[in-house]
Amino acid sequence: MDKPRISIDEFSKIEVRVGTIQSAERVPETEKLLRLMVNFGEETGPRQIVSGIAAYVSDPTALVGRQLSFVTNLEPRTIRGLESDGMLFAVGTKESFAFLTPDREVPPGTSAH
Repeated sequence: MDKPRISIDEFSKIEVRVGTIQSAERVPETEKLLRLMVNFGEETGPRQIVSGIAAYVSDPTALVGRQLSFVTNLEPRTIRGLESDGMLFAVGTKESFAFLTPDREVPPGTSAH
């Protein structure tokens, strides 16, 4: 194990929700970043999430309409001048990289538990 164990109380602070990708595009002048607009069913509209997954996605528009898992309660962070309001939740690296996605469609914003 690479990281120390945490309590269930610490784990319960992490909010993972399913979001539906509304748009996806490469961030200009970067090799790794994609800008995603993600619907979580919030009244405020979609969230912008900047993610370093460009190496795993040959055509960003192929993500549009897909439902993926995101950590949604992180403090917003600015990446290359863009505010990122969440983090894509994925597994693996290189050949083993994979998105975490529900096995059937669920309402945007559905929480993991």
